[in-house]
Amino acid sequence: LKAVILIGGPQKGTRFRPLSFEVPKPLFPVAGVPMVQHHIEACAKVPGMKEILLMGFYQPHEALSRFLVSAQQEFKIPIRYLQEYAALGTGGGIYHFRDQILSGGAEAFFVLNADVCSEFPLQEMLEFRQQHGDAHSFVILGTTANRTQALNYGCIVANTDTQEVQHYVEKPSTFVSEIINCGVYLFTPAIFQHIGEVFQRNQQELVLEESSNGWQRAEVIRLEQDVFTALAGSGKLYVYKTDGFWSQIKSAGSAIYASRLYLNQYSKSHPERLAQNKAGGPVIRGNVYIHPTASIDSTAVLGPNVSIGEGVTVGAGVRVRESIVLHGASLHDHTCVLNTIVGWDSTIGRWARVEGTPSDPNPNDPYAKIDSETLFRDGRLTPSITILGCSVTIPAEVVILNSIVLPHKELSRSYKNQIIL
Repeated sequence: LKAVILIGGPQKGTRFRPLSFEVPKPLFPVAGVPMVQHHIEACAKVPGMKEILLMGFYQPHEALSRFLVSAQQEFKIPIRYLQEYAALGTGGGIYHFRDQILSGGAEAFFVLNADVCSEFPLQEMLEFRQQHGDAHSFVILGTTANRTQALNYGCIVANTDTQEVQHYVEKPSTFVSEIINCGVYLFTPAIFQHIGEVFQRNQQELVLEESSNGWQRAEVIRLEQDVFTALAGSGKLYVYKTDGFWSQIKSAGSAIYASRLYLNQYSKSHPERLAQNKAGGPVIRGNVYIHPTASIDSTAVLGPNVSIGEGVTVGAGVRVRESIVLHGASLHDHTCVLNTIVGWDSTIGRWARVEGTPSDPNPNDPYAKIDSETLFRDGRLTPSITILGCSVTIPAEVVILNSIVLPHKELSRSYKNQIIL
């Protein structure tokens, strides 16, 4: 068994700015560890997993290399990064590196998108395939969304008895199905034959078009639109529906929601990562992750859903809720931080209040997903979580509300509903 994690590249993650300026999006910390580490942990748990490949078109990056070395040591499994020469799409990348994926005689391999958070029921997908399909069938991880939000995802129509996928539509314009694609797949080497057919077809179409720069485009292949749509109804594609948590991480606001989902899971999977109330320590409410190097005053109140990074300083009487505070940040006495991501090495002055508006799914609808909000609506900034880029300085006694502050800014007054460039 192998696993491939698709991490995209620098021109992706634009909705994640200004946080993706400092660190590749897959390395952004969610619930205290890099986003993609949750995927690696899940893959490393599967018996028989021989190798994990990260695939994308980031330039070899010091932070990425450091992360891979430490992850290999921690999980005792070979982890490599394969760099695409251009953005090849979700299918083009694995087709381009098919020899690497199949080397060593891989019988099956998982493909995971890096920008989703999930319990990753990989073992269950393997067992499901043994019960339902034959040795050459493929499995998509699916979950249930509500009718209106399903239109934003790939929709799957499946046979209720066999779970065979009969119809697949990516982001349909009208309602097709409540079962949506979670961006986690289990393939066998036979998938390359189907991707190869798309590649051949693309090439033939380009020959007919005779466009000058067409050589690159034949290799851009999207698993969802190009491959799954064709495979549906052929008896080779099945859907495994999960009841576990799942969410996309497209915008910075969705990172706080993903952090909450992972922190909830830690009570089962990593209880040692959750902070406890101790004598002389800060007040912990709900699930909170605190990096061992952070220094937190005993009168601070943290939680629920708070993640405090490396070397963070939290002063007396500080209140933090539903927020991610990244490494090296400093919250001075009596600051209040709600629904906010505080960037690396940022400083918030005494008695300041930094607050955003959560973009959580509807809590009364069990199938609601997080909406990837557009930044503007009707010419106005949509109220969302507040984001401070790296090295932002907020003065004492000001209020920053629903705003995005780009890196290296020193503010002098209060702001509301603004992007501060």
